[in-house]
Amino acid sequence: MLAPSARLGSVRGVSTAPVVVSLPTEAWARALGPVDGAEVVVWNGTGPTPDPAPQLVVPDYVATPDLSTLPTGTRVVQLLTIGFDGVPEQLPEGVLLCNAVGVHEPSTAELAVGLAILALRGLDEDVRSMASGQWKPSRRTSLADRRVLVVGWGGVGRAVAARLAPFECEVTAVGTRSRVQDGVQVHAVGELPELLPTHDVVVLACPLNDSTRGLAGPRFLAALPDGALLVNVARGPVVDTAALVAELRTGRLHAALDVTDPEPLPADHELWSLPGVVVTPHVGGNSTAFRPRMVRLLKEQIELLRTGREPVNVVAR
Repeated sequence: MLAPSARLGSVRGVSTAPVVVSLPTEAWARALGPVDGAEVVVWNGTGPTPDPAPQLVVPDYVATPDLSTLPTGTRVVQLLTIGFDGVPEQLPEGVLLCNAVGVHEPSTAELAVGLAILALRGLDEDVRSMASGQWKPSRRTSLADRRVLVVGWGGVGRAVAARLAPFECEVTAVGTRSRVQDGVQVHAVGELPELLPTHDVVVLACPLNDSTRGLAGPRFLAALPDGALLVNVARGPVVDTAALVAELRTGRLHAALDVTDPEPLPADHELWSLPGVVVTPHVGGNSTAFRPRMVRLLKEQIELLRTGREPVNVVAR
């Protein structure tokens, strides 16, 4: 349990002074609005430190600043993202890091399903044909009856599976370890060599860490059947880009990527022009569903800190 900040008076664990919260933009400050027990300042992590210094720091969504020199008195860093790779190593001792679990899952899951439908049904080709007024009907692959392997059985993976259910496809779950969770058989990641050859679509929804970096490498991709589709809504480095490009050049596999390595994808990168590839610019969680859910989480965190309790979604100490 977090003790109230030393600079704050308290009665029965409830602070008598506001929790100072820094938000990265004026737009976020307007979205949060007035909150009982909070003093909101706009600070993007650069420039002079606000006075009073923030105890709850919310970095920007797009570019997380250097967090190694946070103001003295910072207790919590609240990310606007689920992913937090590379951030814990920056934090000064004693600062908690929280991610945005519960915020991005609906948006990211619907994009994963949308990318699968778009790629399987060839909708990207139809959109390109519109520019020249071409009418090019053909028989396309349906998501119905596909065998879909969801790699990563956290919030995003489970949300993807829930949205796939009405499409009459067969979903197989893969996590870090074998288990039965909520009635679902979750296979261990070590079973991938046996699972990959029997699935038509693979959705990557796992976090990026030492064990998942380069997970979809040469052997992973070679194990997929001809015509398989790889959907990545995890992190770009989960996929070995060179290995994926080599497979895509042959036309054997297809890919729908919301994240890439490198990112942003350079304008002259081969992934833009290879056949059978759809690329979106890392927009999985960035939808109209994002801000209201994030505001609810921020209000919850403020109340927890104000009352001397530990925040939710702690991923590093």
